[in-house]
Amino acid sequence: MNVLVWFKRDLRIEDNPALVQAAAMGAVLPLYIVEPDYWRLPDTSARQWAFTAEALAGLREDLARLGAPLIVRVGEAVEVLDRLCRQNDVARVISHEETGNLWTYGRDRRVAEWARGAGVEWRELPQQGVIRRLARRDGWAGRRDAVLREAVIDAPPALRAIAGVEPGAIPPARALRLADDPCAHRQAGGRAQGLLMLDTFLGQRGETYRAAMSSPLTGERACSRLSPHLALGSISPREVVQATAARQAEVRAERAGGRWGGSLSSFQSRIAWRDHFMQKLETEPAIEMRALHRAADALRPREPDALRLAAWEKGETGLPFLDACMRYLRATGWLNFRMRGMVVSVASYHLWLDWRATGAVLARRFTDYEPGIHWPQMQMQAGVTGINTLRIYNPVKQGQDQDPSGAFTRRWVPELAAVPDAYLQEPWKWSGAGSLLGRMYPEPVVDVAASARAARELCWGLRKEPGFRAAAFEVVERHASPGNDRRFVNDRSRMARRKGDVAQMSFDL
Repeated sequence: MNVLVWFKRDLRIEDNPALVQAAAMGAVLPLYIVEPDYWRLPDTSARQWAFTAEALAGLREDLARLGAPLIVRVGEAVEVLDRLCRQNDVARVISHEETGNLWTYGRDRRVAEWARGAGVEWRELPQQGVIRRLARRDGWAGRRDAVLREAVIDAPPALRAIAGVEPGAIPPARALRLADDPCAHRQAGGRAQGLLMLDTFLGQRGETYRAAMSSPLTGERACSRLSPHLALGSISPREVVQATAARQAEVRAERAGGRWGGSLSSFQSRIAWRDHFMQKLETEPAIEMRALHRAADALRPREPDALRLAAWEKGETGLPFLDACMRYLRATGWLNFRMRGMVVSVASYHLWLDWRATGAVLARRFTDYEPGIHWPQMQMQAGVTGINTLRIYNPVKQGQDQDPSGAFTRRWVPELAAVPDAYLQEPWKWSGAGSLLGRMYPEPVVDVAASARAARELCWGLRKEPGFRAAAFEVVERHASPGNDRRFVNDRSRMARRKGDVAQMSFDL
């Protein structure tokens, strides 16, 4: 039997059940489809494609060593699959389940319809702790953990290729007509890079993870930097969880826990939180476009203030630490989690911008864009879930706390070179501000204290409206993780106890 393996967010040969199943059935056609319509979406970018192309090049080499090089085609998925299946006598397609954005969800529905009509069996396999068609969260954590405890699957020893299929080129960003997207300090893609990040994190960099992950200065090194590799599947969550567990066992055996013990425990919890958030999008794909709590959908104008949005995106708001973070993100494609929360919070509360507009900007900036994490987190930080405490970051205080020396801010906002340290995060209070603000560097687009106060009043006012709490309980029923697992917020019991909001938790990779 000829079998087509459709690679999507699983760009690896190790721990790949779809590839192993296909190898046992017959000749294999490994396929990746470059879908131009996907790459024209507002949440995709050339930096993401560059990272993807590097991962595909590595996957092609790995598959070639097994005997069946990766086939790359550019086009619409149904058309590509239909043509290759007809030309190569393929009656079975195997892929992994994908938790992507609304576009990929719609594409998969079209592929399923085609497969039924064409008499092709399309088999989708789970590849991580996200469970399809899950009606309630009861028991989810245990099922997720069971999947992650299963043995890592070795790559098949060899593949029998379907003869006569041209591999096809991996197109450059220009061929896909992607907008120019310079990202000078972007991480390199591919499994070899992912394994290197895992090895250096567990062996060296991760020791200070718990204490250092909050600051952009220290988080750049102390965080695992595995997120883009996990997003594309060049390394699997199961591999990461089990490698971390092995390192935890070593630390315990050596009785040399120190900072390692707490850091590795925190990292494991955040890997679990990754699946927790992805499960939200899997359960409710419309999260990308619709607030979990329907009453919050109209909280902010759907057409955001264009000038404020542009200033925020460019890092020209006049709020130094916020601007530094946005410029750093543009140059690197990455930002530590606490600062991701801060830039969304300031955009949502102080600038009063709709989370869908700012979410698209950040999605295409992040090399590690994972829709299942991104959109639930956007809603959480913007305060539209109805079940999470409003968390309004003060960008001035965050700069003072997370960049006390001012090194990060000064590097990314060099216009502030003349500002004394005491005024770096509030240059408008400096006696020499008149020579700088509105000339070399913008005046702040908002008053930090006044805008936060106004946002807080509007958001809490919404939560006091009739029916808000009842609708929030419905969100808990769909998306909260019940039980006493210390890795998760006990959404259900906390909400029942307080009759109010559920505290926010965050994760960081």
